[in-house]
Amino acid sequence: MRACIVPHPKVELDGVADVFRRAGVETWRHDREAPGEPVTSKLENTDLVVTLGGDGTFLHGARLALPHGIPVLGVNLGRLGMLTELEPAGLEAGLARFQAGDYRVEERTGILSELRQKDEVLERSLGLNEILVHRIPSVKLIRFQMGMDSVEIGTIDADGVLVATATGSTAYALALGGPILEPTLADLVLVPMNPFALTVRPIVLRPGVEVWVRLAANPASVTTDGYLTWSAGPGDELHVRAYPKRLKVVRFRGAEEFYRLLRQKIGWGAPLVPRPADEAGRC
Repeated sequence: MRACIVPHPKVELDGVADVFRRAGVETWRHDREAPGEPVTSKLENTDLVVTLGGDGTFLHGARLALPHGIPVLGVNLGRLGMLTELEPAGLEAGLARFQAGDYRVEERTGILSELRQKDEVLERSLGLNEILVHRIPSVKLIRFQMGMDSVEIGTIDADGVLVATATGSTAYALALGGPILEPTLADLVLVPMNPFALTVRPIVLRPGVEVWVRLAANPASVTTDGYLTWSAGPGDELHVRAYPKRLKVVRFRGAEEFYRLLRQKIGWGAPLVPRPADEAGRC
């Protein structure tokens, strides 16, 4: 068995290497910020991508693994850990379970974007969470047209607009007031960012739809998963659609774990003012 390790830059790999060695797993390292194209041949002979860090590191590993159909196992060394599966102490047991086939695969949707100027593709990116069009540092709103496939759905003034996957629905999209989607859904979420009109609300889009955003008059920035940023000008179009392959995430716990994480990590469903277990005798 061969695994690619994607560590956070601050993670020391000395002790981790011993865990993989005891498990009989051959490893190679890919730096988190490094491009994936130069290691394509290595990825073709890789059975597992293991990320060591937080959710940001998991996103980097996911973008690396997704085009090649390689499963991803996240080890949480960060703060939130919505995407990771193991704590560091569970890595050795997790590798043993993976080798024994004692796990399930949770499939998640990736997101592909293209920045176009007329018929020319200027930039292309792959993400797991979201694509964001946002105003450059300025007090001005930007105006843009939006559509799905060949149908225009509106023109709005806002700070920007975000297109998220179900995975990204618990990230920046949630902070902008978007809905939470169950993570294996293939739907996309269109979330306007601080729109001028209060009637402009988030929309959940069916699987397979292509979203496009055309800038009317102002320049803007385009950001993928919070790490890759392009500049876009008036008349440029951003086209966003689901990636044809789905990410394979290694899970050892049941699907209901997502709802426990919502409560534990985000506080969804936890009352702001807990009631005492027994109020008998209280005034």
